[in-house]
Amino acid sequence: MRSFIVATLFSLLLLVEAHAQDALAQDVLEEVVVTAGFRESSLMTSPGSVTVIDGDTIRDRAATHLEDVLSVSPNVDYSSGASRARFVQIRGVGDLEQFVDPKHYPSVGIAVDAIDLGGTANAAMLFDTDQVEILRGPQGTRFGTSALAGLINVTGRGPTPALAGYVEAGVESYSTWTASAAVGGPLSERVGARFAVQQHSGDGYIQNDFLGRDDTNGFDETSARFTLAIDPSDAAEYGLTALYFDSDNGYDAFSLDNTRHTLSDEPGRDAQSSAGLAARGRWSLGDSTTLNATATWLDSSSDYGFDEDWSYVGICDGTLCDPVLDFFSNTDRYLRDRSEVTADLRVLNSSRRFAASGVRYVAGLYLQDRDEDLHRLYYGDFFSSYSADRRAIYGQIEASPGGRLTLTAGLRYERFGDRYGDSFALSSDSDDSLFSGELALSYRIAEDSMVYAKIARGNKAGGVNTDASANLPFMQPVFQAFMNDRVRFDKETLINTEIGLKGRYFDQRLALRAALFYMDRHNAQLESWIWDAVNFLWVGYLDNADGSNWGSEVELTYDPGTRWDLFASLGALVTRVDRITTFDLDRNDFVVREGLDQAKAPAWQFHLGADWRPTARLSARLEIEGRDESRFGYYHDGTIAGYTLVHASLRYRFERAELQLWGRNLGDATYAVHGLYFGNDPRKGWVNETYYQYGEPRVIGVTARHFF
Repeated sequence: MRSFIVATLFSLLLLVEAHAQDALAQDVLEEVVVTAGFRESSLMTSPGSVTVIDGDTIRDRAATHLEDVLSVSPNVDYSSGASRARFVQIRGVGDLEQFVDPKHYPSVGIAVDAIDLGGTANAAMLFDTDQVEILRGPQGTRFGTSALAGLINVTGRGPTPALAGYVEAGVESYSTWTASAAVGGPLSERVGARFAVQQHSGDGYIQNDFLGRDDTNGFDETSARFTLAIDPSDAAEYGLTALYFDSDNGYDAFSLDNTRHTLSDEPGRDAQSSAGLAARGRWSLGDSTTLNATATWLDSSSDYGFDEDWSYVGICDGTLCDPVLDFFSNTDRYLRDRSEVTADLRVLNSSRRFAASGVRYVAGLYLQDRDEDLHRLYYGDFFSSYSADRRAIYGQIEASPGGRLTLTAGLRYERFGDRYGDSFALSSDSDDSLFSGELALSYRIAEDSMVYAKIARGNKAGGVNTDASANLPFMQPVFQAFMNDRVRFDKETLINTEIGLKGRYFDQRLALRAALFYMDRHNAQLESWIWDAVNFLWVGYLDNADGSNWGSEVELTYDPGTRWDLFASLGALVTRVDRITTFDLDRNDFVVREGLDQAKAPAWQFHLGADWRPTARLSARLEIEGRDESRFGYYHDGTIAGYTLVHASLRYRFERAELQLWGRNLGDATYAVHGLYFGNDPRKGWVNETYYQYGEPRVIGVTARHFF
């Protein structure tokens, strides 16, 4: 595979060199800046696979949450299992769900204005957002174990030079409405501020037939952001961002009949309250060096629970069902309190120095402390406490001796420690040493065209399967023997090898980004389950297995010089799990599975569309997206079917206002965003079957905005 990548890179060099010689210097397509790195950088010159989703795309899709825009990027998927998407998969790598076990560090990090949300991604709302950056592949030097497979960076709008803002209101299908407002500008000659707030409420897309309600899976979300920028002198600047998110969403998503009609007598809840702060400072140390410091704080509480049987006592009246389990009715509820404090201090040499010497560097220190307390209500009370600390040093050097060739090398050493204890008298205390980094070589073929080759290493700390360990004494001997070897799981290492092409062609009207990649996963932390029917125990755990992922990504934007803009992305992905032992529910025995596809890793994904501007005031947008089927677990062979969705938007602009008519999933496709496999229907004798959580149906809305 790697020889194929090298051969392809050589072919791309020849092809692009031929076309790039005729590139003109004019700038037709707008320059896009990536902010997630140590420094701001151009999307078209940074070595790596990045998708940037701008504010216009967010507005055209009427996106309220991060899950509404992820499909724009190739080889990106997400898992729900809650009212919102909580975990993201990039190139087939990512977490799927969370119940008992602590999960502070998902494989794909999600940050909002420098605040790492970790497992609290319900708060990733897109109100007053400048752009969303999706970085594919390990981001080890910059983010360490927080970004094993990649990072999603959400950036809010900052203060404006003059007083400006907007008010916005919208209504849509399923009794949903959204209202938001923002205002910002200078408070003085050296101080600027911006404040934004949003309320999003709706009934959701589920009809609970037993209760006669249509709001048991609804949304009630309040978000606010305050940003302060202080520029006291040319040698210093400061910033402060405060975030607040409060939701009281319903969670009644799964149906025994695999429809959007449920029978739950005690619908679940997915509530979260989060507050965060990010403080930033920059100081010039002479003409060539800058000191940057960032400190963040996040405090979050969540209340997540569901009706375990998805039904009611009496569902079997008049039918032949199990005489004992007919009366099974229970709920499962998780109350979590989380807190986090981070500090990041780094020294950089200035861009002026880089222009003179061709070398620039970064060196830094990173500290993080996290705590989590869990109270589970499930056949009694269960309590656990978990804390983790990270201490890291890192450095990166970038050298461009000839102007065309640039070498980037980065390394990060991280010390990870965690402690756990629970009401079952389980306790653990562990430490890991983690090394991550990258080596990239980029070559500028012409003024607006470059190729790159990159190898990056990411890793993720090991730990204890706390749910399995706590339940070990209550399991059958055969399950005890199996889990004894899996009480602990090892740290995961991922090495990503990638080549890519970025450039502007055809008089700079075409912007193209393409990449080929190969990922080698060692001790991949894969989520699985066992079912002890005698003791009525569902136990989730992480198991280690080796695997590989390889594929390609293409993104392009084309401005034909008319009233149209065209855009497209395509991702192709092949994943393999070399060998894993799982408990097969249908065979009621352990089986060895080899050569499996990895979970939530569709073989292909696409997104394409067009913007049309017939007049200066009127614009329209049409998008089509789709993906192949994908596996959603390892202890069974269930899959989530592929699908194709169509979205559209029509906007008319007045002098200081605009009116937008929009629709998502216009074909009203029925598609799944999460899946489960087990027996839960007493009317069928509790046979194992696949259950789906469905994405939104056809949704049509109208939004009005007034700018000032």
